[in-house]
Amino acid sequence: MDWLPPPPRPAELAENRLIEAILSGVFPPGSTLPNERDLATRLGVTRPTLREALQRLARDGWLEIHHGKPTRVRDYWREGNLNILNALIHHPESLPPTFIPNLLQVRVLLAPAYCRLAFERARDAVAELLEALCALPDDAEAFASGDWHLHHTLTVLSGNPVFTLILNGFHDFYLTMARRYFAHAGARARSRAYYEGLRQYALQNQPEAAEALTRAVMLESIRLWEAVANSGDSIP
Repeated sequence: MDWLPPPPRPAELAENRLIEAILSGVFPPGSTLPNERDLATRLGVTRPTLREALQRLARDGWLEIHHGKPTRVRDYWREGNLNILNALIHHPESLPPTFIPNLLQVRVLLAPAYCRLAFERARDAVAELLEALCALPDDAEAFASGDWHLHHTLTVLSGNPVFTLILNGFHDFYLTMARRYFAHAGARARSRAYYEGLRQYALQNQPEAAEALTRAVMLESIRLWEAVANSGDSIP
């Protein structure tokens, strides 16, 4: 039997509408929200429901609530947390052009580390995975799924679950952007060469070389993504 997801609760709907209003500039960072009565009326919810939504938004770093004072909208880029990051990737229309390059820059810092750890702890499993990836069919969907599987597996094999938790937060967003990236034959060719290079380093037991290769490829992916996103050019 297939279970349908439950409908959103009123507080969740109010929370999402407020996030959309913040991101769209209706309530920009630094502004204050209307009083509870007016805001509840505008959202079409009861005041207890509104209070629940406001508390959730304050917990995640969207709002600053002090009893007896107006509720302030925080500068979420400076005062937010990972919950805000998760919300932002579900509103891609509100993301600045620099968001994905910045996200890829974080991957430059993380991926080489979890790659080396995975090679050190589970080289045979890594080599087996890479052998399958080197035989991927030449289409965007296969490469998007394969690339996700590679990085997710490397985080698991690294032995540090924090890497995996961070990556899991971007699952849907990662696949969406990867499909766009791998729509270009040049991107697929580069990644196939990367997988083969990693496979050779796994067979030769060279975790430091795998780490260096991963860093170089992650850095190059920033340039390639910007070429696609900014100009629409194909990847050579």
